[in-house]
Amino acid sequence: MRVAAVQLNATADQAANMAVADRLTRAAAADGATVIVLPEKWTAMGAEEDLRAAAEPLDGPAITWARSIARELHVELVAGSILERVAGQEKLANTSVHVDPSGELQAVYRKVHMFDVEVGGHSYRESALEEPGEEIVLSHTADGVGLGLSICYDLRFPELYRILAVRGAQLIAVPAAFTLATTRDHWETLVRARAIENQAFVIAANQVGRHPAGQQSGGRSMIVDPWGVVLAQSPDSEGHIVAELDLDRQREIRASLPSLANRRPGAYRWPAEALA
Repeated sequence: MRVAAVQLNATADQAANMAVADRLTRAAAADGATVIVLPEKWTAMGAEEDLRAAAEPLDGPAITWARSIARELHVELVAGSILERVAGQEKLANTSVHVDPSGELQAVYRKVHMFDVEVGGHSYRESALEEPGEEIVLSHTADGVGLGLSICYDLRFPELYRILAVRGAQLIAVPAAFTLATTRDHWETLVRARAIENQAFVIAANQVGRHPAGQQSGGRSMIVDPWGVVLAQSPDSEGHIVAELDLDRQREIRASLPSLANRRPGAYRWPAEALA
């Protein structure tokens, strides 16, 4: 199985962002990728008004394009994430979709963990604009390979990834807009840790460069195997990376070092009160 992560520098210009995504997705498919992952908020990055202006329902231009190009190129496309307008909900959702090679929506995941932090001299309050999702989502490729969905800040919450692995995830997609500071210090460690502890392939597609409203993403998109080996990593520029995934090797790893099978769920108990 050949997979790709697309890395781009989204601005507030939705049409321009979609044109870049189209070009890079086609390039990844031309390189033989049959599973392609776009980054978080690939349709727009910027101030709150930019994000609200770019928000759309799942039958809007972005996902309509995603369904069309997946069908045209006959690829599995994880369309990063978009800001979704949800009927009956005041706030937006940060939503990733998995589109199959026939152009059908196989799964919809709404980001569970809100990025409410101060880092690199910048304050982020995703919860002011976005409503967190409540469901962990496992999808499957047309060949039956388990595909776990996650978004960006989720990467810091190993519980989500363990549940995906236990449910059968063999590949895990991580569309992201990791900040420059956290990309430099934490990104590779976190991506490789999620791959190693869940013995899964991780396809982590990050934004890169400066965005409107003073944001800056760190790039270095990665594809990592279940042993934690980095199969491919992006330079600090727009483009795509590809890697061949050896599913037989994954089965060997899970059989010879059976950490998933050796779990003891009966011994795990959440504290009655967790201190921050």
